Amino acid sequence: MAIVVIINVVIRRRSTLGLVLILVVGVPVPVGAHAALVKSTPARGATVVQPPQRVELIFSERLEPAYSTVAVLDGTGQQVDLRDAGLSPADSRRLSVSLPPLPAGAYTVRFRVLSVDGHVVESDFPFTVGARGAAR
Repeated sequence: MAIVVIINVVIRRRSTLGLVLILVVGVPVPVGAHAALVKSTPARGATVVQPPQRVELIFSERLEPAYSTVAVLDGTGQQVDLRDAGLSPADSRRLSVSLPPLPAGAYTVRFRVLSVDGHVVESDFPFTVGARGAAR
């Protein structure tokens, strides 16, 4: 509705100011979005039969390497990953960490990332390593 009014003003006045208003209103302005977790391996809440060798997180935006971390915790809250978390050299949206052979049990992936737009996002999610009959 507002664009129609502005166009009418431009047509009537044919003014430079009206044209400027159309350009300002009509040009999309980037919104400061945060890096959102798009995909994870293993998936949030998954039960896997084979323990994963790595946890990989894929985000919607590029991450700052010095301020992006991921850890895998066991059921007692102890960190069990190999503490080699890092961004993929080929894609700074991918954060991963290596795992030793994990016994059956519940685990939590905890991450804190800084996207290149300057926003910090932190969260966690569970996954379970279970026996063949327990997998879903």
